[in-house]
Amino acid sequence: MPELPEVEVVRRGLANWVAGRTVAGVDVLHPRAVRRQPAGAADFAARLTGTTLGAAQRRGKYLWVPLAGPGEGFSLIGHLGMSGQLLVQDPTVPDETHLRVRLRFTDGGRELRFVDQRTFGGLAVEEAEDGDPEGTPVSIAHIARDPLDPRFDDAVFVAALRARRTTVKRALLDQTLISGVGNIYADEALWRSRLHYDRPTATLTRPQVALLLANARAVMSAALAVGGTSFDSLYVNVNGESGYFSRDLDAYGRENEPCRRCGTAIRRAAWMNRSSYFCPRCQRVPRPRNGG
Repeated sequence: MPELPEVEVVRRGLANWVAGRTVAGVDVLHPRAVRRQPAGAADFAARLTGTTLGAAQRRGKYLWVPLAGPGEGFSLIGHLGMSGQLLVQDPTVPDETHLRVRLRFTDGGRELRFVDQRTFGGLAVEEAEDGDPEGTPVSIAHIARDPLDPRFDDAVFVAALRARRTTVKRALLDQTLISGVGNIYADEALWRSRLHYDRPTATLTRPQVALLLANARAVMSAALAVGGTSFDSLYVNVNGESGYFSRDLDAYGRENEPCRRCGTAIRRAAWMNRSSYFCPRCQRVPRPRNGG
């Protein structure tokens, strides 16, 4: 599933290609793509037609575009799910096999297409928080800011993570604590910080949490610089191009390959219906506490 860097790449593409354009018409080709629209596909299309799209925003893995004109006070929100793609295409380009939604614009230029093979993602028009200049949809207002957000409060995060009674990777994936970090970048940040994924958060010092945050920020910034991480053709930017950070991953997906720090084989462990990749030498398993 796309994580913060991949979603940010898409956001930047939307900001470049669709901001300031007015929607001439909307085609919903699969109702599941707008299943979060309570009144259905016709309502989704009607609410968008005639509106002018604002600057694309992001909170963690969610994207949204504030609407102006008839849609004032609402935003177009999207989640890519497992395989969603927001593509900017010339109208003469044939429809993609898994095209779900098409937005056409009054200038007759490039369309915005939502393509989703597995249909886990989706779009909706939602009410924005009252008075919020970013047009944040009400449904995601509870999601924490992410490490690349200039308003992210490092001190608050450090204190909150240490106060949790959980393990460190679970905390990193808690979107109410810190957003945008998924399985890939959690493993990468933990490897850089020499922390085992099952380390209890209560045992971490403030400097250790600060280092973990700095490493999460660094690895996601590095991924963003090369377009994100693509393991297959499903994640692409708005121009259909893949990212290249998979070549630079230090832990994730490198089972049995040598650790780039110490040479020990990277291991993979089953974790919460997912996998965790770690170096058994650099990221030692935490010792049981209280004799447990």
